[in-house]
Amino acid sequence: MFSIRMNKVLQGFVCLMLTHRIVGYPMDCKEDQDGTRCPSISLDKLLDRIIQHAELIYRVSEESCTLFEEMYIPSSIRAQLSRGGNACSTRSVPIQGRIQQISDKWLLHSTLVVIQSWTGPLQSLQITMDLYDNAPDGLLNKTKWMSTKLMNLEQGVTVLIRKMLNEDILVSDPSQNLTHFATQPNMVESVLTDYTLLTCFRKDAHRVETFLKLLKCRQSDRLSCFLY
Repeated sequence: MFSIRMNKVLQGFVCLMLTHRIVGYPMDCKEDQDGTRCPSISLDKLLDRIIQHAELIYRVSEESCTLFEEMYIPSSIRAQLSRGGNACSTRSVPIQGRIQQISDKWLLHSTLVVIQSWTGPLQSLQITMDLYDNAPDGLLNKTKWMSTKLMNLEQGVTVLIRKMLNEDILVSDPSQNLTHFATQPNMVESVLTDYTLLTCFRKDAHRVETFLKLLKCRQSDRLSCFLY
């Protein structure tokens, strides 16, 4: 029942995305352009819809981890991996000490760095999971969905950076990162690597969602931003 409701939510959001063309802007879209190719959208609405998109990506990443665990990772192995510490790392994202010191520019660029660091690995994950003998369609579809929507989210954040900072950002080429992740020595190690990748992506998807919500909160000048 939950899966059916979730599918309806995803379908409805995809329809919303197609209707409003939020993250499908061409990269050369300018504010003074007119016509259907570059529809006008306020900063608040753009940020709201990008946050909705990030929330869905995080939710689907949680579901993907759960499905993967149920199919391939025994509970004893999960416990061992949990005790092994944090194997996740996101390059080029510094840790800020106090929330007052984090600038909007830092939030935007850090969000983009996290997103771009995952476009290649998620595409590689699709390649390795296609080699599984019994991978359920639900898991494969969610993996493909996350990969596609993450690239859409990247486009949306670049538009947001252009609107807020007046900076032009190049969209990353995920094919540049495929080689490093595509080959594993054996199936067992490949499964464990893919599981680690999924759990790390889930953490970073939550990080992206948090950064965007903090940015939205600061646009509203609310004291509740300290909760982030």
